[in-house]
Amino acid sequence: MRIASPVHRKKARFEIIPLIDIMFFLLASFMMVSLTMIRVEALKMDLPTPTAAAPGKKPEMINLEVDKVGDALVVVGNDKQHKSLPDLYSYLTNRHAANTNIPAYIKGSPEATHGQVIAVLDTCRRAGIQKVSFNLSQPLKK
Repeated sequence: MRIASPVHRKKARFEIIPLIDIMFFLLASFMMVSLTMIRVEALKMDLPTPTAAAPGKKPEMINLEVDKVGDALVVVGNDKQHKSLPDLYSYLTNRHAANTNIPAYIKGSPEATHGQVIAVLDTCRRAGIQKVSFNLSQPLKK
């Protein structure tokens, strides 16, 4: 026969929240320890010292203009030289032979047709110049 005890027995509980706290603490501790265990190996080298560029020196480039008739103009400083497309091709190949990384800037007159500007662009590409940009310094007329 079973006799009931006057003292009430509590059932055992399994608390999981402190267990989660301990696991996060251990995870953070292992992460911090693993970061300090990484070996940093570097090569010793002598890096060049930086030098300032000359203030008045402009980079070398080819400035071309296309006038309203479709003639190509080579702009050197304030001087403009008229060139036909075959003469322009020989001029560009000579400049490209001297510097293979030289850029060209084409500025078209508002009265020039699209085909005339593209003819100068094609001449630049046939001469071997790969960096060709359009100069849009003039406001476009509507």
